[in-house]
Amino acid sequence: MTRQLVYFLVPALVLFAACASPDKEPVASSLERGEDVIAAMHAAYAGDWYETMTFVQTTIQHGPGGETDTTFWYEALALPGQLRIDIGSPSSGDMWLFRNDSIYVYAGGALSQSGPTLHPLLLLGFDVYHEDPDVMASKLDSLDFDLSRVHRTIWQDREVLVVGADEGDLMPNQFWVDAERMVFVRLVQRQGTAVQDVRFDDYERLGDGWVAPTVTFRVDSTLTLEERYADMRVGMTFPDGFFEPARALTAEHWYR
Repeated sequence: MTRQLVYFLVPALVLFAACASPDKEPVASSLERGEDVIAAMHAAYAGDWYETMTFVQTTIQHGPGGETDTTFWYEALALPGQLRIDIGSPSSGDMWLFRNDSIYVYAGGALSQSGPTLHPLLLLGFDVYHEDPDVMASKLDSLDFDLSRVHRTIWQDREVLVVGADEGDLMPNQFWVDAERMVFVRLVQRQGTAVQDVRFDDYERLGDGWVAPTVTFRVDSTLTLEERYADMRVGMTFPDGFFEPARALTAEHWYR
């Protein structure tokens, strides 16, 4: 794993998002503030959004010379606020663990770094359906999303709500939400002097919801990463200690 991959993925590791069940009613159209959009996302799935999920991810990194590097990641979610990513294989000892707004990075079976981290894609793709909307708004505000700025546009032939920027302005941090399904579809975020653009594509039905099994990262409009999901399951039960920093590496793994 290169420094570049870690730099762009640790702040904003891509996940996938599921959509509303067929019997959900469309959300009202009068959403004028980011806080309104967050509250509407939460309300659209209150009590319905799944709490656990697992999947196997094919991760394709695109190098500057056109070369590619492919690895498999084994990912698990326990919401709100817990994401575990085993890189290479479940027994590799290389793992990223997000827990309660902190990150723990393991290399070769040893903790190499840890510290506070707000993961914007975990917040917007998943935690928003479990977290109190006021708490979620506070977290997103701390990540420099201007919640006072909201506009509507068309993205991939669907109406979306864009929070954090005025129409046509891709410079500020902003997140895009499908206006009918009320799910997160795009993130534009500054990473130092670069701009990262994350997109969730190719939605398909998964149980009563949907999933975007293709996710792409672009840095300054250049494709740098693709993620493709397989073996997606919800309702998993995890072994004791699976998401605990002191016990994660010795806990039984769901994939086995």
